[in-house]
Amino acid sequence: MDELDINGIRVFREIVEAGSFTAAADRLGMAAPMVSKHIARLERKLGARLLNRSSRSMSLTEAGKNFFEQGRQALDILDTAVASLAQAGGPPRGELKISAPVWCANAGFADLLAEFHSSYPEIRIDLHLDNHMADLVADGFDLALRVTDDPTPSLIARRVCSLKFHLVATPAFLDRQKLAGERRTIAMIMPNYVQLERLNLPSLANDPALKFNTIMKSSDTTLSYHCVLASMGAAFLPGWLVDHDLATGRLKTVGADGSGFDGNLYAVYASRRQMPAKLRCFIDFLLEKLGDQVSVP
Repeated sequence: MDELDINGIRVFREIVEAGSFTAAADRLGMAAPMVSKHIARLERKLGARLLNRSSRSMSLTEAGKNFFEQGRQALDILDTAVASLAQAGGPPRGELKISAPVWCANAGFADLLAEFHSSYPEIRIDLHLDNHMADLVADGFDLALRVTDDPTPSLIARRVCSLKFHLVATPAFLDRQKLAGERRTIAMIMPNYVQLERLNLPSLANDPALKFNTIMKSSDTTLSYHCVLASMGAAFLPGWLVDHDLATGRLKTVGADGSGFDGNLYAVYASRRQMPAKLRCFIDFLLEKLGDQVSVP
């Protein structure tokens, strides 16, 4: 057992987390036959079968389940030790490629990035803003920031903070709706990647007389925000983007109880395997600054 191959354990963990030999090979940048060789050698050294596999399916054996849980913990401890040594040898450096929602383009998040750069000046941030979920592995992202209640099982997800999405409109729009006798029908600007009926809106469920009329769909939150400011309609927008407008009265929430919904922001990455210091310190920074908050400081 002293000669147990650590790389074999890493390959085994990737197979389980990715869900297949092929997906694990893609994550590891390794040929699929080499992944199979690592597992065969690991099983020989352990004297136990870890995986039941056929041409169409794969499942963990009882021994595999136990070994996966304990092996994953052991690798996490080892990776933390390696990262600590790397940190001791110098400051984190390199390019950090991040995918984030369009609405991260706001002054509060910019202040966070500036503070992070001040603390880690040798890390270059390559930030891509897109409301559609990027393929981290295929597109070469180190990290994605995502609002979801159902993180992708094949990826590692760390909850950062909760977010409030408000249904907002300008005072002028709300006055116009009232004068037009359409107080209970709200002209809506909706994202074209979300269906209204899939949103969990308990406050609106208590007001069934309130109706929606979708007048525009957009994939760009910034455009939706400016359309709301132009009194075109109402929209569900994140507090990070509209908290200041709500505080100054430039925008108002629609509905007597401030209709909206809550979401969770996750930091999502592909693998725990040898997490680079640049990624680890960025995630730790977000957790320190945003953990358990509902708005950007």
